[in-house]
Amino acid sequence: MVDPLSTALLMTLSLLLLAAVATDAFVSPSHHYGRQQLTKYVVSNHRRLGPFHIIDNAHSRQILYMTENDNEEIDETGAYAGTSSDGTIEEEESPSEVISSYKSKISTRRTGTEARPGSSAQTPIDVTMKFGGSSLANAERIDHVANLIKDRTNPPPNEDGSPSGENPVRPRAVICSAMGKTTNSLLAAGEMALEGRVDIEALRTLHLGTCRKFDIPERTRNDVEKLLDECEDMLNGVRLIQELSPKSLDQLVSYGERCSVRIMAARLNQIGVPAQAFDAWDVGVLTDDTYGDAKLLPGTIASIKERFDGRVDPNVVAVVTGFIGHNTKGKITTLGRGGSDLTATAIGAALKVDEVQVWKDVDGILTADPRLVKNALPVSHVSYEEASELAYFGAQVLHPIAMQPALHANIPVRVKNSYNPSAPGSLIDNVGNPSRMVTAITCKRNITLMDITSLQMLGAYGFLGAVFADFEKNKVSVDVLASSEVSISVTLDKKQKENDIEKLRDDLSNFAEVELHRDRAILTLITDVSRSSDVLATVFATFSMHGIQVEMMSQGASKVNISFIIRDDQIDDAILKLHACLFEGKCDVAIIEDGHIV
Repeated sequence: MVDPLSTALLMTLSLLLLAAVATDAFVSPSHHYGRQQLTKYVVSNHRRLGPFHIIDNAHSRQILYMTENDNEEIDETGAYAGTSSDGTIEEEESPSEVISSYKSKISTRRTGTEARPGSSAQTPIDVTMKFGGSSLANAERIDHVANLIKDRTNPPPNEDGSPSGENPVRPRAVICSAMGKTTNSLLAAGEMALEGRVDIEALRTLHLGTCRKFDIPERTRNDVEKLLDECEDMLNGVRLIQELSPKSLDQLVSYGERCSVRIMAARLNQIGVPAQAFDAWDVGVLTDDTYGDAKLLPGTIASIKERFDGRVDPNVVAVVTGFIGHNTKGKITTLGRGGSDLTATAIGAALKVDEVQVWKDVDGILTADPRLVKNALPVSHVSYEEASELAYFGAQVLHPIAMQPALHANIPVRVKNSYNPSAPGSLIDNVGNPSRMVTAITCKRNITLMDITSLQMLGAYGFLGAVFADFEKNKVSVDVLASSEVSISVTLDKKQKENDIEKLRDDLSNFAEVELHRDRAILTLITDVSRSSDVLATVFATFSMHGIQVEMMSQGASKVNISFIIRDDQIDDAILKLHACLFEGKCDVAIIEDGHIV
C-alpha cells in the first residue's frame, strides 16, 4: 500500500516544482527508481536541475522535465519496462545521469546543434546534406564544403581544448547542385546554339580548372572532361538541327550536376572522407515524363532505399546529383528550379535519417528577403506547413514541394549557412513555434489579378465548375482565390503565357465579365490564421497609414498564411513597413495581440 504521508509529500513537491518553470515535456526513458531515493535526489538538487514532476503510482516512478517547445514522451527502445519487487534501481544509470542526459538533449534543440532528442553528445546522427550552387561556386568553395563535411563527422574541440558539444554526423548522402551559375550558363549555351554558336570554354575552365587546382586523380578528370565533351557535342547537334526540345534541354542542364558530384567526391576522398559519386538515377530517383518540371513517381522512396541497400557502401558518403532523375524510359528529367532540395528530402526519407540538412548562403529561414530588408531576422523554428507556404509564395530558401517527403516520414529539416556554419540555422519539423503572431513575410511579384463577375453565380449550381473547366482547358493555374456572391478573383502566376491568358479571358467572357489587372504582387504573411483578427488589425492600420491599397485578400486553407494583393510598385514599401512594425518594434500604429495593444 502507498504510504499516505509519502504520497502527500510527493504531490506537494510536484506542484512546487512544476510551478517553478517552463514549457515542453520530456519523460525519462522509463527508468524507474525507488520512491525514497528519487525523492531525496530531486529535493536536494531541484534548484540546480530545474523543474521536475514525479509521476507516482504503484508500479512506476518517472521524471517529467518541462522544457520550452515540445509536448512529447521520449521512450527509448530497450529501456527498463518494470519495477523490481524491492523498489530498487534496476538500471545502472543513476538519476543524475538520466537527468543530465535529458538536459543535454534539450540543450541541443535550443542551441541548434544537429542532435535530435534521444541521441547523446557522442553518438553520430545519420543525415543527408544538400549544398546549393552558391555554396559550390568555385574551387575554394568546393574545398570549404568538403572540409565542412569532414568537420561535421568529427567536430573539432573548442579553442580551449574542451569538447565542442556538437553531435558528430554520419552523412549517408551529400546532394550537390551544379557549381555556381553553371545551370544558367548551360541554358544560355543552348540559346546560343540555336543562334548558330557553340562555346563552353568558360565551363571547361571552371570545372577542369578546379580539377587541376586540387590535383584530382586522372580518372576523375577524364570523367569530367568526357561529360563536357558530350555537352559540346550535344550543343553542336542543336546548332545543326536548330531545335532544343524540353527533353534535350533537360539533358543539357544535367551536365552541371554530373560534373559537380564527381569533383566533390574526389575532393572528399583526398581529405580522408571516403566518398563515391552517383547520378541520381543510379540511386533510384524516378520521375514522370514532365520535362523541365518532373514529379517524383510514387515508388521513388522505395526505389531509393533498394538502390542504396544494394549499391552504396554504408561506410562511404554517396555524393548524389540533385535536381535530376530518370523517367521510366530511362531519359533524363529535371525537377524544376530548386529541385535539389526535393532530392535531399526524398533520399533522407528513404534512408530514414535523423535529419536532412539543407546548406544555403543565408543563416536559415529569415523573416523577409534580406536583399530588400536589411534587418531581416533568422527564424529558428517553423513547421513543415509554414516552410512549404513560405517557399510557394516566393521565399527562395526551399523548393515548394521539398517538404512533402520529410513531412510524411516525420524527419526534421535544418537549413544552415555554408558560409557561416556555426550559425544555428532554422529547424523545420512537425511542431514549429505557435507562440509567434507572424513568422515571416514573403511575396510574389509581377502577377496578374483576374476579376470574374456574373449574376449567374447567385444560387447557381456548377458555376465554379464551368469557370475552372475553362482554366483547365487553357492550362492556366491559379495562385490565390477569393469569391463573393457574384464574383471570383484569382491571381495568375507570371509564368503563364500571355496567349493562354487571353484565350481564357475570351472563353470566360461567354458567361461573365472579366477584368485583368496586371503589375500586381502577392504579399503573404506566414501566420496562425486563428489569430487573424489581431494580424489584420495591425496590417490594415499600417497600410492605411502609408497609402497602400489592398485589392484582394485570402486566407489559406493550410491555416498558416494570409495573402494580400497590392500594386507591384507598392510591394517593397509594404514589406518594409510591415517588417519594421511586426519584427523591429518600429510601428507607426499600435500592434494588436490577443485583443490587446502591445
